[in-house]
Amino acid sequence: MNALPLQVGGVVTSLVAVLLLVIAVAAVFKSVVIVQAYEKKALTVFGEYRKLLEPGISFVPPFVSNTHTFDMRTQTLDVPRQEAITRDNSPVTADAVVYIKVMDAKKAFLEVDDYQRAVSNLAQTTLRAVLGDMELDDTLNKRGEINARIRKELDEPTDEWGVRVESVEVREVNPSKDVQQAMEQQTSAERRRRAMILEAQGERRSAIEKAEGDKQSNIIRAQGEKQSQILEAQGDAISTVLRARSAESMGERAVIEKGMETLAEIGQGESTTFVLPQELTSLVGRYGKHLTGSDTKVDGEMLDSLEFDEETREMLGLDDIEEILGQIDQAAEMDVEQMEQEAQAIKEGADTAEIKDPDQVIQEMDAEVAGEGGEGAAGEPEREPEPE
Repeated sequence: MNALPLQVGGVVTSLVAVLLLVIAVAAVFKSVVIVQAYEKKALTVFGEYRKLLEPGISFVPPFVSNTHTFDMRTQTLDVPRQEAITRDNSPVTADAVVYIKVMDAKKAFLEVDDYQRAVSNLAQTTLRAVLGDMELDDTLNKRGEINARIRKELDEPTDEWGVRVESVEVREVNPSKDVQQAMEQQTSAERRRRAMILEAQGERRSAIEKAEGDKQSNIIRAQGEKQSQILEAQGDAISTVLRARSAESMGERAVIEKGMETLAEIGQGESTTFVLPQELTSLVGRYGKHLTGSDTKVDGEMLDSLEFDEETREMLGLDDIEEILGQIDQAAEMDVEQMEQEAQAIKEGADTAEIKDPDQVIQEMDAEVAGEGGEGAAGEPEREPEPE
């Protein structure tokens, strides 16, 4: 009879011991809090804020303590697509991304309920307000300005929550379909206008280059004709002098031959009285010297030479003909090189080329030729008339 109560007491004692052991294990488990390296935890005991638990192992009162975790890394919040009316009454839709970071976990715990949801809602209203304060073209072109204004509007309230807005990025701003169609038509019309302008400019450039090319061709042709005229005139002058010298050299022989023919005719006549124009012996002697080619002097004078004397060569400029022709060729080459450079400058985009007018070039060349001719005429000594 006494054994049963003893057994019951042992069981109860065992259960109590086990219960106490379980409670002790649970208390130890509840009193140990592990905080990750990127976290901070706010500790409350009986609902009262005590402190922030730093990364590592912390011991807290069991069963009466609560911890609230805050991620101290940069967090990304998606701002849902918002509809807004711009200042010029154009409907647009936009969405954004906000990057935030908890700087003060105590304020984030005590000053705001669910700081992430609060920042997201604030970003939505700020996005609509910023878009409504801008014109349509600005909303499409000034993304940086929109981002900066939204961030500035979020900075002040989020600082009170212990949260810092690091960056705001508007992802898309889309006008309504009607506005998009109108913008596409405007873009197409602008492109057609630019294409027409470019085509007109190309035709104008082509016309300018063609005109410049024609002008250069005319100048080259005029210079070639002028050089040809100069060479032709020089050749005519030389030919004239050669003919004159040849006639002069042949004059002596012609006189002698004419005299001999006259003697023959006189000899065939019936008259016995003859009047000779010169001494017969002198005439015969001069004729003999022409036939034999002898350079024997007659009356102390030599027969006329077929070569030019120094005075005539200087007058004709025979010694300088090759030099003159070389200078003309060199000037022509220089003019052609200059024209090629000017044509290349036109092709590379130069608006104008310094090309002289053909009439002006011809006048300058005429002036140069006239100046050279005047000097030659002025420097030529007067020849004494030959004795008859």
